[in-house]
Amino acid sequence: MALALLLAIPTAVFAQRVPPHVFVGTALLDGAAAVDGAAVTAWIDGEQVAATNASGGEYNLLVDQGDSTFAGKTVSFKISGANAAETADWVQGGGDVLNLVAATGSSNGGSTGEAGASGAKGDKGDTGATGPAGAAGATGAAGSAGADGAAGPTGPAGAAGSAGAAGPAGPAGEDGSGTLALIALIIAAVALLAAGGSYMMGRRA
Repeated sequence: MALALLLAIPTAVFAQRVPPHVFVGTALLDGAAAVDGAAVTAWIDGEQVAATNASGGEYNLLVDQGDSTFAGKTVSFKISGANAAETADWVQGGGDVLNLVAATGSSNGGSTGEAGASGAKGDKGDTGATGPAGAAGATGAAGSAGADGAAGPTGPAGAAGSAGAAGPAGPAGEDGSGTLALIALIIAAVALLAAGGSYMMGRRA
């Protein structure tokens, strides 16, 4: 691109009294490269001051002021009549790489006029009808379970329960009264004999 910028200024240009400003770069129209032969024009104060044709999606435009005075003025551009968004200040002997982007429908017939004064504020309009209710929002995710609470104090002791029913009677024991009586009788007889024997031995003595 820099080489094209240098080559864009012919040798004859340097012989002029006031060197021109040269612009080179790409030219896009409606988002695509401008077709070969598409007109690329430069404008100052609503007047066309230079023109060229796009080639390979690029342009090379030499803006010479001639008998006019362009120093410090704004240069705007058009591609096939559509206004490009980019502008630049004209500089004597200047050279810029300026990629132009334009869209169909942005062209106009002349320079933009001054904005008019604001009109009076109109009356407040009637309230519009209530719009339909919006769709219900999505259900939120369930929250996580909370932590266990602290243990409560021990409750009071309950009342004593009622007495349980009596258990069944145990089996009857063996009858031991007869045997015990017999043993007692034998012991008594032995004791009686022992007493009688002692008495008799005492008398003989």
